Amino acid sequence: MITVLVLVAFAGAYVLIATERINRVAAALGGAAAMVVLGVVDGRVAFFSEKTGVDWNVIFLLLGMMIIISVLKQTGVFDYLAIWAVKRARGRPFAVMVMLVIITAVLSAFLDNVTTVLLIAPVTLLVCERLAVPPVPYLIAEAMASNIGGTATLIGDPPNIIVASRSGLSFNDFAANLTPIVVILLVVFIALCRIMFRSAFAYDEQRAAAVMELDEAEVIRDRGLLLRSGIILCAVVVGFIAHSALHIEPSLVALLGAGALVAVSKLDPPEFLEEVEWPTLIFFMGLFIMVGALVQVGVIQSLGQAATQAVGDRWFVAATALILGSGALSGIIDNIPYVATMTPLVQNLVSAGHGAPQANALWWALTLGADLGGNATAVGASANVIGIAARNGYPISFWKFTKHGLIVAITTIIVAWGYLWLRYYAFT
Repeated sequence: MITVLVLVAFAGAYVLIATERINRVAAALGGAAAMVVLGVVDGRVAFFSEKTGVDWNVIFLLLGMMIIISVLKQTGVFDYLAIWAVKRARGRPFAVMVMLVIITAVLSAFLDNVTTVLLIAPVTLLVCERLAVPPVPYLIAEAMASNIGGTATLIGDPPNIIVASRSGLSFNDFAANLTPIVVILLVVFIALCRIMFRSAFAYDEQRAAAVMELDEAEVIRDRGLLLRSGIILCAVVVGFIAHSALHIEPSLVALLGAGALVAVSKLDPPEFLEEVEWPTLIFFMGLFIMVGALVQVGVIQSLGQAATQAVGDRWFVAATALILGSGALSGIIDNIPYVATMTPLVQNLVSAGHGAPQANALWWALTLGADLGGNATAVGASANVIGIAARNGYPISFWKFTKHGLIVAITTIIVAWGYLWLRYYAFT
C-alpha cells in the first residue's frame, strides 16, 4: 500500500512539474514533503544516504559554477566576446550567426548553458539592431546551440551533472565520448541554420560598417579582475580534467575555484551571488528526495530488474530506446526530473553488463537524448530566450520556436543515434 501511495505522490508532483501548473520548486518540495509524511523519508534517507539522499556533489558543483560565472560577468568578458565575434564576421549576417553560435556552444560546454544564453542574448539584440536584421532567428539559434554545446562536457548541462554523479563517470569520460559527436552536431546545426533562417541574412554594407566601428575593449570593466579570473578559471578546467588522478570531486574543484575568485575579486556578496539560481538548487534537492523515495521502497530496483530481463544482452536495442525515448520526452517535459528518475534505472542496466562498453554506452544514449531533445520545444534555456525577446519587443511564440526546434532535435538525435551505433555497436 505504501508503495502505491509513494507512486501516486511522485506522479502527482511530476505532472505538476511537467505542466507548470504551479511553480516547479513548489511542486518538488511538495512531493518531497509527501514522502516525509508517508514515512518513507527521514533525515538520514534525505540528507546522508548515498543511494537515496540529496546528491550534494550536484548541488555544490552547480553552486560553485554559478559563483564563478557571477564573478566573470563583472569583468565584461562576455560582451567582449560577442562584439569581437561580430567584427571577425565583418558584419555579414550569416557569418555573425555562425560566430555567435560557436561562441555560445563553446561557452556552454564549460559554463551553465542557461546563463551563457542570458549573457549573450542582450549583446545579440544590440548587434542585430545595428545590422537591421531580425533578432529572433539569432536568439533561437543561440538557445539551441547552448543545448548542443552543453552536451559535450560533464559541467555543460544539469542532466550531465546528474548522470556523472550517479554513474561515476569523469570529466574526461564525457569529453572523450561526447565532444566528438557534439562537434559533428554543431556543423550539422549550422547547415540547418543556413536553410531555416535564410530570410534573416540580408546584408547591408553601411550597417555592417557601423558595427565594425564598435570597440570591444570598451566593454571590459575590470582588466585586473579579468586576468586573475582567467588564471583561476584555467586552473578550474585543469582540475576538472585531472580530478580522477587527483581524487578530488568536480564539486570540490568548482567550490575551490569559486572561493579563490571571490577572494581575489573582493566583490560584495550581492555581486558574486548575483547569478546563483537558488530556486534551481532547491528544486534539485526536492527532486532528489522524491527519486530517493522510489529507491527506498524498491520501485527503481523492480523496474531495473524488469528492464534487465527485457533487454538481456541486446544493448543496442536498449540504447536506441533510451536515446529516442529520452529525446521525445525531453521535448515535452523538463529533462532534469526525467534524468534524475532514469539514472537509477540505467545504473541497474549498466551494472548487468559488468563493465562492457556496449552497456556503458547506455549512459551516453540517455545523455544525448535528454540534452538534444530539449531543443524540440520552448523549454529550458529556450524559455529564457523567449522571455528576453518578449521584454525587448520581439515575441517568440511556442510554435514559432517549435517549428524550427523539431527539425533540429530530430536531425541531431538521428545523427547521434548513428554515432552510438558506429562507435559502440557496429564492430562488436
